[in-house]
Amino acid sequence: MKPNISTTIGTVELRSCIYNASGPLCATKEELNNIGKSKAGAIISKSSTEQYREGNPKPRYFENELGSINSMGLPNMGLDFYLNTSEELIQYEKPFFLSIAGLSLEENKKMLSKVVDNEFVSGVELNLSCPNVLGKPQTAYDFERTKFVLDDVCKIKDRCFGVKLPPYFDLIHFEQMAEILNQYPLDFITCINSIGNGIIVDIEKEEVVIHPKGGFGGIGGDYIKPTALANVRKFRQLLKNEISVIGCGGIKNGSDVFEHILCGASAVQVGTQLMREGVSCFERIENELIELMKLKDYLDINTYKGKLGVVNSM
Repeated sequence: MKPNISTTIGTVELRSCIYNASGPLCATKEELNNIGKSKAGAIISKSSTEQYREGNPKPRYFENELGSINSMGLPNMGLDFYLNTSEELIQYEKPFFLSIAGLSLEENKKMLSKVVDNEFVSGVELNLSCPNVLGKPQTAYDFERTKFVLDDVCKIKDRCFGVKLPPYFDLIHFEQMAEILNQYPLDFITCINSIGNGIIVDIEKEEVVIHPKGGFGGIGGDYIKPTALANVRKFRQLLKNEISVIGCGGIKNGSDVFEHILCGASAVQVGTQLMREGVSCFERIENELIELMKLKDYLDINTYKGKLGVVNSM
């Protein structure tokens, strides 16, 4: 029997637990349609602001064998474009999630209010963690501000709703953020966004590899997988069961997906590998996950989700 890799986020059903991360190759109509045609279990848009944004100056993305660095600056087509495109995307019979990243609380509230009138958006991912907008701090590193934002935006919630978080590193910060998140009717969290403000050096040119912020940018790919797994694991332990955890970070093959689910993820998002390989990555990764599950005699992802073991002491 073929293993079942479907999952449910809130009330939204996904045929596959693997889909794209908000960011790479999901800004334009062509890119969104390509994801729709692929084996991705859902479609999520580029993080949208109310109006069109050009983003940061180029070069703003670079990758190597270990991962990527970017300082994109939220280039996107604007909210109305994604709302208008959502009706076209229903032909693919998979959920469409809208990512929003307003530059202020009022902008986020205004955008969420417009989503209320749209029947084609399955869910909303509120990005509290973009590290690459000049002059704007990451909301989710300010716990009081996060609570203030959630107090307001959750009043507008009318469908599947969650937040995208930055990476946390101290155990007390996991506990403090989980205590806040557990107070709200969230359906999911996505963790993690890129690790902010890293630098990659071109040793031949003796310079940084991207232009914005003097070369500082968000790190993704293999570089961040251990941190992503730790965030998935800890939040799954701390959050109430009603809040699903979506893993993101360092996923390039079926084994990586398996590890995220073992740590407690209900679904995973693919970022850097999507940039490298294009949408064909979803079919390959899905097949690799299914083969691994066959080897382990797992019939569905819930059989092993969150069941990561610990090493016995010597």
